[in-house]
Amino acid sequence: MTDHPLPFRDPQLSFSRRTADLLGRLTLDERIAMLHQFAPAVERLGIGPFRTGQEALHGVAWMGPATVFPQAVGLGATWNDDLVRRIGEAVGNEVRAKRAQDERVGLNVWAPTVNLLRHPLWGRGEEGYSEDPALTSAIAVAYTRGLRGDDPRYWRTAPVLKHWLAHNNETDRDTASSSVRPRVLHEYDLRAFRDAVRAGAVAGVMPAYNLVNGRPNHVSPLLGQHLRRWTDQPLVVCSDAGAPSNLVDSEHYFDTHEEATAAALKAGVDSFTDHGTDSSVMTGRIRDALAKGLIDESDIDTAAGRLLAMRFALGEFDPELDPYAEVDDLDTEQHRALALEAAEQAVVLLKNDSLLPLEPEQGRTVAVVGLLADACKLDWYSGTLMHRSTPLDGIRERYGAENVLFAEGVDRVRLKTSDGWLQVPAADGAADTEARGAEGALDPALLAGRTDLPPLTCGDDATELALVDWGDGVLTLRTDEGLYLSVADDGYVRASADEPGGWVVQETFRLEAVEGHDGGHRLLHIGTGGYVSVAADGAKVAGAGEKISRDDATVFERETVEHGADAVARVAAAADTVIVLAGNDPHINGRETEDRTTLALAAQQDRLWRAAHAANPRTVLVLASAYPYAVTDAADSLPALLWTAHGGQAAGTALARVLAGDVSPAGRLPQTWYASDDDLPGLLDYDIIGSRQTYLYFDGTPLFAFGHGLGYADFSYSALRTEVDGEQLRVSLTVTNDGGTAADEVAQVYVRAAVPAETVPPPKGLGRRLGTLDEPTDLPLRKLVAHRRVHLAPGAAERIEFDVPVEELGHWSVAHGRWSVEPGAYEVLAGASSADIRLTGTAVVDGEAQGPRPVAARGLEAVDYDWQKDTEILDRTKTEGDAVAPASAGREGSLAYRACDFGEGVDGLAFLVSGEGSITVSAGGQVFLLQFPDSGGPYEYRTLEAGLGLRGVQELRIGLTGSVRLARIDVVAGKASA
Repeated sequence: MTDHPLPFRDPQLSFSRRTADLLGRLTLDERIAMLHQFAPAVERLGIGPFRTGQEALHGVAWMGPATVFPQAVGLGATWNDDLVRRIGEAVGNEVRAKRAQDERVGLNVWAPTVNLLRHPLWGRGEEGYSEDPALTSAIAVAYTRGLRGDDPRYWRTAPVLKHWLAHNNETDRDTASSSVRPRVLHEYDLRAFRDAVRAGAVAGVMPAYNLVNGRPNHVSPLLGQHLRRWTDQPLVVCSDAGAPSNLVDSEHYFDTHEEATAAALKAGVDSFTDHGTDSSVMTGRIRDALAKGLIDESDIDTAAGRLLAMRFALGEFDPELDPYAEVDDLDTEQHRALALEAAEQAVVLLKNDSLLPLEPEQGRTVAVVGLLADACKLDWYSGTLMHRSTPLDGIRERYGAENVLFAEGVDRVRLKTSDGWLQVPAADGAADTEARGAEGALDPALLAGRTDLPPLTCGDDATELALVDWGDGVLTLRTDEGLYLSVADDGYVRASADEPGGWVVQETFRLEAVEGHDGGHRLLHIGTGGYVSVAADGAKVAGAGEKISRDDATVFERETVEHGADAVARVAAAADTVIVLAGNDPHINGRETEDRTTLALAAQQDRLWRAAHAANPRTVLVLASAYPYAVTDAADSLPALLWTAHGGQAAGTALARVLAGDVSPAGRLPQTWYASDDDLPGLLDYDIIGSRQTYLYFDGTPLFAFGHGLGYADFSYSALRTEVDGEQLRVSLTVTNDGGTAADEVAQVYVRAAVPAETVPPPKGLGRRLGTLDEPTDLPLRKLVAHRRVHLAPGAAERIEFDVPVEELGHWSVAHGRWSVEPGAYEVLAGASSADIRLTGTAVVDGEAQGPRPVAARGLEAVDYDWQKDTEILDRTKTEGDAVAPASAGREGSLAYRACDFGEGVDGLAFLVSGEGSITVSAGGQVFLLQFPDSGGPYEYRTLEAGLGLRGVQELRIGLTGSVRLARIDVVAGKASA
C-alpha cells in the first residue's frame, strides 16, 4: 500500500499501477481527449498537455536550429551500429534540450523509418536505412537505443517506428494496396520492425497510409497478431497524419467516420493524428462510436492506458527523478564532431583507378564543378542548419582557396516577353533574411512564402537567371543573389526563396513550347498548376483566386547567355584534377508524395560530367544524392566515382577529407545499384521473390552490388571457422590490413542453402520452375546475417567473432505455416560485399525435414502458394484474413502449390470463394473447371466443390478469372479416409 494521497504520483509504485490509478481518476471525456495527437491538460489533477510526434529522423526536425546529421540512408551506408547509437543519443539529448527551450517540442519522437528500400524509385528512399532487413534492423536497434537512453526506468525519448507496413510507394499512397505474400511478410517486411521492438527501445509504431492485401494499415490485424506479441511493453500506435479520415474519404473502406474510428481503435490505434491541433473532430467521432455501440469504454481505456504508460516512462510525473530532465546538450563540440564523423563514414567509394586519394600539393589545382558543388541540401525531415559546409567550402579549406577553381554549371538565361525583359526589381527596405522554418513549426507544411518583396516585372534591363533542369523538365530559376523564383499564397512570382522546399514546392517550373511561335515558351508553375503571366502589377500565376490558364500565359523567349557545360569545360581544362558534384535536390523529383520516374541522372548533370571529362581525363564524379543512379557510362569511363547521401552540416568538410586521404572511405552501399530501369519491377510489385527484387533475389548483374564499397587500403580475409552450437551459429574470421594506411573495413557474413537456386539457372520473371519436395525453390541467393566495421592500422589484424541465431538460416514455410530451418548444409560466405566473397565455409544443421503439405489433414489457405502469376492478395473480411484474386478482370491469375499430400485419397476439393468467375483446377493429371455467378459481394463467401480423385503427393495448380476471391481450399474426404 502507499501513503501517497495520489498513488499515480508515488514514484515507489510501478508504472503499471500508477497508470491504472490515474486512468481511474480521469473522466470519460478526459480519457477520450487523450487519444488525439494534441492531448489537453487535466488541470484538476495537475497534468499538463501532451503531444505525440516529434520528427527526429537524422536530427531534431521542424523546430528550428539543431545538429543536422546525414540522411537516414547515409547512416545506413556507414554499416556502423555503434556510431548510429551515439547519433541517437545526441539527437535524443537535443530533443530534451530543445524541449527545455520550447514546450512545443515533444518527447515522443517519430523515428526511425524502417521501411525497407525495396525499390530505388520510391520517393522516400532517403528516409530508410537499407533494402536488407538485417542491416535495417541493426541500424534501427542502434538508433532507438540511443534515443531511448540507458536508464532502466526512464526514457530519454520515446521512439516510434515508421511506417507499418510494406510501404514503398508515394504514387497513390493512401489508396494503393501492397500485395504481400506470407513469405515476404515474415521474411522481409515484419523483420524490419521485429528486432527493434524486441530490443526494448521502441515505444510504438506508426501505421502507413497504404493498404496491405486490400486492408488499410490503420485497421490491420497484424498489429495484434505480431507487433504486440513481440514485447510485453504497452506499445503506442500513432496514426499517420490524416490517415483516420482517409479510411472513409479516399479509401472508402468504411461508410462512416464513426465506423472507421471504431475499427482503428479496436485494431490497436491509440493516438489519432488528424485535423491538426483541433482535437474536436476526432474526439467527437470517438464519442459517437461509443454512443452507437461500435466500441465500449474498455477500448478507450486500453488506448489511453498505453499513452499514459509512455508518459510515465518519459518522466513527466517524476521530474525530480528523471535523469534526462536537465539535459541541455545542443550544438555541443561533441555533436559537431559526431556529425563530421558520420558524414565521413557515410562516403562510399564506388570506383578508383588509383586517382584517389588526391593529396594536396603546392601548385596542384582542383576544379570543383557541378550543380551540387556549392550546396548543402536539406530534406523534408531536416532541422535548420547552425553550421554549413558545402563541397566547395570543404575543398577550399583543405586544398587552399587559391588552388581551387569553381564553376557551378548552371545555364545562365534571360527571358524576354513582348513587353521587355523579365526582371527582378530592387526590394525596398530591409529584407527578411531568416531561413524558412528557422523559428520552428509544428507543421512546416503551413509555412507560407514571402510577400515582403516585389513581384517580378518586365523592363528594359534583363535579370540573368541560373536555370537548372533537375530532370523531367522540372526547372528552378535563381538570381545572382541566390534567391529562387517562388510563388506565395497571393499568386505572385518573386525572387524570395533561399532553397526549394515546402510540402508543395513553390520554386519549380516547366517551360512548354508554344506551337507556331519559333522559340516561344510558356512558363508553368508546377506547384499551383498556373501559368506565369506578366501584368502591370507584376508576374503572377493566379489572380482573383483562379489559376492563370495556358491561353492567358505570357510567351517568353529564352536567351542563353552561357551554357553550363561550357563553363565547366573551361575550368576543367585549367585544373590538374576535376571534382564533379552531381545528384538530387531532396525536394524535387523524388520525396514524400512523389516517386522518381527513372534511375537516370538528369540530362543537364549528365552533360556536365561528360564536358569535364572531355576537357580533363582526371575527373572524379561525386554523387550526392538520396538515391541510387544508373550511371553506367560514368562507371565505365571515369577513373573515380563516389556516392554519399546528403551529409548534413559537415558534408563538405567530410568529403574533402576523404578526397585528400585524411580519411579512408569505408561506407558500403545499403541497397543495390541497378544498371538500368529495365532491371526494375513495377513500383507496386511487392513480391520481391517472384519479381526477383533486391540483392536477395536479383539474378542479373548490378552496376554496384549491395554492400559494395572501396577504400585506400587492401584487406585480406582468412581463417574462417563455423560451428553450430545449439541455437547459435558461431562464425569467426580474421581481417588484416595489407595496405599502408590506417583504414576501416566492413566484414560481411552471408548465408544460403548449400545447393542454392542459382546452380540451376532459372528463367527470369514469374515463370520460375517449381522444385521437387526435396528441392525448395526461391530461397535467397544469399542473405546478410552479420556485419562488423573495424578500424585497423597498417599491417594489423583482428579476429572477429559473430553469434548468429540458427533461425537466421531458415525461411517461412507456407506448407506448414511456421518458421522452418531445414536440416542439411548451409554455406557461410564472408567478404567485403554481397558480390565480393573472400571465404566460404559450411554449417550443418541437424533435424527432421518438414515433409509435404498436409492438405488432407488441414487443407490450405489460398494465400500460401509457392508461385503466382497475375494475382493479387486482398482482404477476406474487413477485420482479418486474406484471399487471392486475379490482378485484372481480363486475365487469368495462376497459383501453384508444391508437394500437396492428399494421403490415402480424397474425392475432391472444396473452394471457399466470393464474387463471380471461374476456377480451373489441375492436379494429378486431371483438370476441372468451376464456373459460378456472383455471390452477392466480395465478402459473401460460399463453398464450391470439384470432384477430383487425388491421392499421395501432388502439385496443385489453380487458375482464377473474373472477380473471384479464393480464400481457402479444403478436401472432400474419400470413402476410405472417411
